[in-house]
Amino acid sequence: MGKHATWACILLIAAVQAAPAAEPLRDVIDRELAARWQQQQIAPAPPAEDAVFLRRIYLDLAGIIPTADEAAAFLDNASPDKRAQLIEQLLASPRYAQHQADVWDMVFFGRNPPGYDAAKREGFQHWLREAFAQNMPYDELARRMLKAEGNTAEQGAPMYLVQYIRRPEDAAMAVSQTFLGVQLQCARCHDHPYESWTQLDFYSMAAFFARLEMVKAGKAKVDNQELEKIYVAEMNSGDIKFTGPAKDAQPGKQGTPVPPKFLLAAVLDEPDFGDEFKNEKRPKENEPPLAPKFSRKDKLADWVTSAENPYFARAAVNRIWAQFMGRGLVHPVDNMSESNSASHPALLDALASDFVAHKFDVQWLIREIVNSHAYQLAATGDVSDAMPLSFERARTRPLSAEELLESWRVATRYDRLAEQQNKKEAQGRFSGVSFDYVRRFFGEPNNGVGDFQGGLHEHLYLNNGELGRLTTPEKGGLCDELMTSADEWPAKVERLYLSILSRRPSAEEQARFVEYITSEKESRNQTERLREAMWVLMTCSEFRFNH
Repeated sequence: MGKHATWACILLIAAVQAAPAAEPLRDVIDRELAARWQQQQIAPAPPAEDAVFLRRIYLDLAGIIPTADEAAAFLDNASPDKRAQLIEQLLASPRYAQHQADVWDMVFFGRNPPGYDAAKREGFQHWLREAFAQNMPYDELARRMLKAEGNTAEQGAPMYLVQYIRRPEDAAMAVSQTFLGVQLQCARCHDHPYESWTQLDFYSMAAFFARLEMVKAGKAKVDNQELEKIYVAEMNSGDIKFTGPAKDAQPGKQGTPVPPKFLLAAVLDEPDFGDEFKNEKRPKENEPPLAPKFSRKDKLADWVTSAENPYFARAAVNRIWAQFMGRGLVHPVDNMSESNSASHPALLDALASDFVAHKFDVQWLIREIVNSHAYQLAATGDVSDAMPLSFERARTRPLSAEELLESWRVATRYDRLAEQQNKKEAQGRFSGVSFDYVRRFFGEPNNGVGDFQGGLHEHLYLNNGELGRLTTPEKGGLCDELMTSADEWPAKVERLYLSILSRRPSAEEQARFVEYITSEKESRNQTERLREAMWVLMTCSEFRFNH
């Protein structure tokens, strides 16, 4: 690096050299990344300023921006460990569980899941929030989803498999990709051209899901909503039949039954019931199904989530790393193949082994990542890539639809306004602005591979959408707070910036906003000009992205 090395890298290397033998994972992260920077003569960005870190950590851990008071309190705090203190505070907050549930709901279902019933998954989302609130180990969370015990309303977890009922091939692809980081879709029609997976491997995985049925049995109340109870039933008979490569398929050819087999492992050892269940009847509607005499899906769930599974822990830590650092150590996160090697193999090994040693503790892993110096770097530097390969600066990512809408509401005090106005919207999570519209225009910027395209649809919504409802001058909102405050306008503009951008304005920004809002040259009154100033900050790129 020579004279071009920044003091951030020197700080990281010094911290690593002073580390004890049994390093905390955060120090391992910094050591491995610093070694790569030194080897490749990369100058990392300096540490992020407090205001940048504040907004980043709130969005990453809580899915919202801080209030003006929270922002001011953090910025004015002189404690040397205030960042670590804030991290602990956010990890313990209800917002952490809500945000993680939002993130992982998109991993497990996406915006448009298959199956009619999967779209109505309030029971699953309730269960997922509770799981993160209780810091359920990741292996247990995955095991409950794959075993699917209970029903989709009261236990929640079975909804994951409901979306793939009678679609065993789709289930095999989704489970392999999500929980193991293995993409099998190319082997559905032929042996994989670039990997070792064969078409028989694919159908051997699909065989684990070949006996699943869906049974609806009454309703239950969850979060004051009446939800349908759907059970995943597993039959005692039924097989996937393999007819060979798709190019050789012939009409009427039945194929041969394929036994379930774990990836790169043995064929499942299952009992032979002979003809005992040859004419097995489907489960009755409105009655919880009986357990099978032998469960293929349970055996798969145990194998997938095993600490000895060569894929499971690595796929999990790679995905969580990408959530906070912008890209996976293997990227894309769900393609951990021989031909797609890790950018930092030793670091991936360390993350996975420590994750297993800490019994798949997701909150512990997140704490270590966000307390690292690497996570807390600024987003500045010569590299223009939004997801730097060597993690020499912070990534830049667009806010999700949930983050964007809820942060708009925090910034404008909409919840307090709605409460004071006694509006029904105060009871809803996405009130004031229609979440359906926000989801339509901002719904899928985070898909694990870094795809993002703003486009005309976002521009049209921001200019012609419903944001005026959030900048309303009614009593209780930010606009009313600033207009009725006894402070001078420079102090009001500072409050405006703290509320929306979580930082104080520069002297130039402050002067320009004061001049615009108080100008007598404009025909609009001060309230209207203040609302325009709010809109400008709420729609600028600094608000749209987390960096």
